[in-house]
Amino acid sequence: MVDGVTPSNGYIRVEGLAYGDGPRQHLDLYQPLTPLPKHPVVVFFYGGSWTSGERGHYRFVARALAQRGILAVIADYRLYPQVRYPDFLQDNALAVAWVHRHVAAYGGNPQALFLMGHSSGAYNAAMLALDGSLLQAVGLSPADIRGWIGLAGPYDFLPVENTEVRPVFFYPNTPADSQPINHVQAGAPPALLIAANTDSYVNPVRNTGGLARRLREVGVPVEVHYMDRVNHMTLIGAFAWPLQWLAPVVDEVVGFVGRGGPRVPTNHPASATASPSAPASPPAAP
Repeated sequence: MVDGVTPSNGYIRVEGLAYGDGPRQHLDLYQPLTPLPKHPVVVFFYGGSWTSGERGHYRFVARALAQRGILAVIADYRLYPQVRYPDFLQDNALAVAWVHRHVAAYGGNPQALFLMGHSSGAYNAAMLALDGSLLQAVGLSPADIRGWIGLAGPYDFLPVENTEVRPVFFYPNTPADSQPINHVQAGAPPALLIAANTDSYVNPVRNTGGLARRLREVGVPVEVHYMDRVNHMTLIGAFAWPLQWLAPVVDEVVGFVGRGGPRVPTNHPASATASPSAPASPPAAP
């Protein structure tokens, strides 16, 4: 619905660029109209429990970024039941490699490349940033990523409780290396983690809070925000211009990209930083 009321001005959209041979291996690129020599770049992965979603429904996210001077890329990727873990991550890595190689021709700066995702898309972004083997398979490494942004992401969800997600991860034989939290190591790209206080779908205490603590333990810069007035879905909906009053999600993302990383020191306590409030009690796990 929010995409349907998103104005079509404020950016230049280049549609259907192929990063692979498959019908779902295409991406759309949104160029800012602001006259910068090279724009920072955000590759966005949408959510949908790895079973649904398409890039054409997230123009509202790309427009919010492009209007603030960020070149936005939204990539489709294969979904269950066509593929399972880790095949969709291989698609994501191919998309990032394509962007890294080609984005300069569209006015983007490949040295200022950020990954962002919402929900299962945040998981995808986390895995690319933390599991070095995924980008190494396409000729890149996490060092090529300036930073990553996770919105309401599941980073530590074993055993899998969501029945829709279980077959994606071979439940009950889900491999431990499918969990982003198990790939945390020193030298990983800086992170911005944002979650809703009232998220009843993905537990923000276990997932966002737990991953932030693990990152800080190994010295990875991380900034965390828990937002009020939003839930799991309206957290991403707050990118749409009619809903931006709900929470300053766009401002935090744009600020993180503009700074090239978190505003807080790496040894900051593991509790939420610069947040309206921290969750009072853990909601249900994903």
